[in-house]
Amino acid sequence: MTFGFFGGGEPLLAAPRTWFVPSFANVAALETDEGLLLVDAGLRVMGPAIYAAIRARTRARLNTVVFTHGHVDHAFGLDAWLAEMAPAKPRIIGHRNVRARFERYAKMSGLNTRINAVQFGLEHLVWPTEFFFPDTIYDDALTLTLGGETFELRHTRGESDDATWLWAPGRKVLCTGDFWIGCAPNAGNPQKVQRYAEDWEATLRAMAELGAEVMLPGHGQPILGAPAIRTALLDAASYLRVIIDTTLDGLERGLDHDAIVARVSVPEELAAKPYLQPTYDRPEFIARNVIRLHAGWWNGRAADLLPAAADARAREIVLLAGGLAALVTRARALAAQDLPLACHLAEWAQLAAPADRAANEAVRDLFTKRAEAETSLMARNIFRAAAKRATELIGE
Repeated sequence: MTFGFFGGGEPLLAAPRTWFVPSFANVAALETDEGLLLVDAGLRVMGPAIYAAIRARTRARLNTVVFTHGHVDHAFGLDAWLAEMAPAKPRIIGHRNVRARFERYAKMSGLNTRINAVQFGLEHLVWPTEFFFPDTIYDDALTLTLGGETFELRHTRGESDDATWLWAPGRKVLCTGDFWIGCAPNAGNPQKVQRYAEDWEATLRAMAELGAEVMLPGHGQPILGAPAIRTALLDAASYLRVIIDTTLDGLERGLDHDAIVARVSVPEELAAKPYLQPTYDRPEFIARNVIRLHAGWWNGRAADLLPAAADARAREIVLLAGGLAALVTRARALAAQDLPLACHLAEWAQLAAPADRAANEAVRDLFTKRAEAETSLMARNIFRAAAKRATELIGE
């Protein structure tokens, strides 16, 4: 996945008059006899580099922009294009829910700043306050004709409820948006709104039947060749299906949420695929989003429905452990054999005594160790944020 890449990369001529620009979120430029069709626009800070990369290949007028969804890494990099065209503007197309997403972003900028700063490990994140609202919206499907060519837009839910994917049948080019990201599907993000794993699986299977010869993803590298594309899409669909089936079976059996998640296991033949690695999301997170969709937020444990305050519970655990020092000592002793459990103990110590140096040092050390061993970027940065907060409480 290209999350570490901050700039407009060298465009790839993926098909005749079809360029792929790698970036934090990729952009595709499809030249037609009526001008350019741009699929996504990238982050605002990367927009100028993406613009320059495309302009190095074609001077065709920008006609239409399609937002695959309204996330900040896909729909905010249009400034350079608008400056070139002023006072004219391109047509901007998005699903109906893109507008609602932008309105939520404007309303909850503080929340989104905090959770994205944690998710990506950024010190100084500025959440956008200006938006490029689509002027053409659609609900389920939209067929465009540009320069005598047909481009089919389809809406299905996946990472978001405003997702669009594009099929150019004349070119055999499939633009997936974030339905494909070069690693395990981002269907479980623990800090974000609902994801839709079942809809996502169905979409991947529908894409696999198109016979695409070029697949241009929202993140990661393009895939070329119909057999390779079909195999990759069906592998990702099967990956999701295993998690979905295990989760729904657990709900049917009446298991609590933690017990369901503990049962999730991806078969080795899928887990070994280089494009299904848990480098961003994790199977456990996907399972929890399936649970949330079907069974709400309560975890199935009666005491957790209306729980005692977290700090009160932590202080009681300290008493049962024989004191704060004993709990911290036990946390450190457990680290070598059960690091997740050790982190629980350290966190309880910190909750019971937020100003205690030993408790905060244990949180700092154990969550740093947890982060170092973690493959998922989201999980790793959440662990790092816990360690960072403990360091700040220590005052170092």
